[in-house]
This record gives sequence, C-alpha cells and structure tokens, in this order.
Amino acid sequence: MLNLPNPNDIYANEWHTTVFLKNVIKAPNIHIGDFTYYDDSINDPKDFEQNQVLFNYPSFGDRLIIGKFCQIAQGTTFIMGSANHRLNSVTTYPFNVMGGEWTNATAPHLSELPHKGDTIIGNDVWIGKNAVIMPGSKIGDGAIVAAYSVVSGKIDSYTVVGGNPAQKIKNRFDEELKNLLLQYKWWNLPIRRITEILPQLCSANLDEVRKFIKRELLNQTA
Repeated sequence: MLNLPNPNDIYANEWHTTVFLKNVIKAPNIHIGDFTYYDDSINDPKDFEQNQVLFNYPSFGDRLIIGKFCQIAQGTTFIMGSANHRLNSVTTYPFNVMGGEWTNATAPHLSELPHKGDTIIGNDVWIGKNAVIMPGSKIGDGAIVAAYSVVSGKIDSYTVVGGNPAQKIKNRFDEELKNLLLQYKWWNLPIRRITEILPQLCSANLDEVRKFIKRELLNQTA
C-alpha cells in the first residue's frame, strides 16, 4: 500500500508548522481545496482563520475560495469585504456601528458598504510571506505572489507578481505550456496518479514536460 499524505489530516508535516487548511476552517463562507496548506513557524497555524482572514462576517455575503495544492506562507492576510467603508458620502466614518443615536440616525452599516465580490484563488498558487490579498481579488491557477505584496484585482494564471500594488513581473511559461497546463489540470487527478507523475510535475526540463502533457491529453481524449 502506498504511503500517501492524507488531505483530511490537520498537520501536513511532522513539525506541526504546516496545516492542510480545509481541516481547520469553520466559517461557512470559506472554501478550501485538498492539500492547500498554510505554514507558520511562529504562531499556531491552526489559528489561520482567526488571525489571517480579517473582517470576515458571512452575513455580508462574500466568500473566500481557495483551490487545491496552494502554498500560503506565514503572515499572508486575506481582507474580506466588510472591512470596507462607505465611499459615496461626505464622510467614511462608520457612525452606525457606534451605537445610540448614531445608530438610529444612519442606515445599517453592512448595507452601505461596497461589494467587491468573492475572493478567488486558483489551484497551485504560491503566496509569499506577509502578502495581503484585498477583497474581491482573483488569482489564477499557478500564479506566484511575491512576499510582502498587496494584491487588488485580477492576477492571470501562471504569472509572477509583486509589489504594492502587485504588478506583473513575468510569465512563468510560454503561452503554449500555460494553456496545456490549464487544460491538463493535474490537481484534479486522483492522488495516486499525481504521485505517479511527480517526476514530470517537478522536472525543470520543460520541453519534456510539454511533451508529457500533450501525450496525457491525447490519452484522455482517446
């Protein structure tokens, strides 16, 4: 019998610094795929939801969706939509939440906030240390976000971005290989098959990888 990592385990390694996130999340509006991990050697990584997903009020209506096999480094923070303030009036001050006559004189706080939509992270995304992901951001499959970056908006698949605000640094691969990877979607294969093709997935010989994926796609359609 193969000795394979169990996506339903909490800890992803023997040092207990890394957790498979889907197993420590309780909020109904956070959805995380298999084998996506958060690593933190300073704080308890099991406290990811409490410490790294800020201003999360499910009643606001937005979701945090993270795909499979993502790698989230220590200190990465996801800001949810209810962190926003009203922008269409003279003042941005949240009088409604302060109580008393201020509450009576103003519209309900959450109803007046701008909605940026769900925050969606694709599969096999690497997010570097202390990055900040703003509400409504969309990060495509295979993207890399440099440490200390602030992401706001859309990041294309298989690109490297960095800075504040995060800007494209380079494409990871040429357009053909990128499209092949997006067709192949290796992260959706059965875990035994993923294990079998690890030499290809981890190879730096991209020409051989390209040929391998083309064969795999042909076999899938045969």
